Amino acid sequence: MPRFVILEHDYPERHWDFMLEAGEKLRTWKLSSPPQIGKTVSAQLSFDHRIVYLDYEGPISGNRGTVVRFDKGSFTWQQESDDHVRVDLLGTVLICVADLRREADGKWRLIVTG
Repeated sequence: MPRFVILEHDYPERHWDFMLEAGEKLRTWKLSSPPQIGKTVSAQLSFDHRIVYLDYEGPISGNRGTVVRFDKGSFTWQQESDDHVRVDLLGTVLICVADLRREADGKWRLIVTG
């Protein structure tokens, strides 16, 4: 099963990086707050990250802050397209469905359900 990680990142402002393993890369969204069941979180599609972040905590090179793991685990793809990603997460904190959608305004939203 592919893996996921959610990292709290303190640079340039505090946010949470939601990363899904997709082959040799991590598809990544920047979340405005930590995901919680029953909550909607604003998200921003970010660049793909290196696989190393699945197991990394600590300082980021180039004085780009520090990351601390919020959750990690495995997931199953339910839907994957350019504007909709739906996965079943089996994490140490979250056991849920994570539904990421790009809205008509171009912004992404994450909805987490139990």
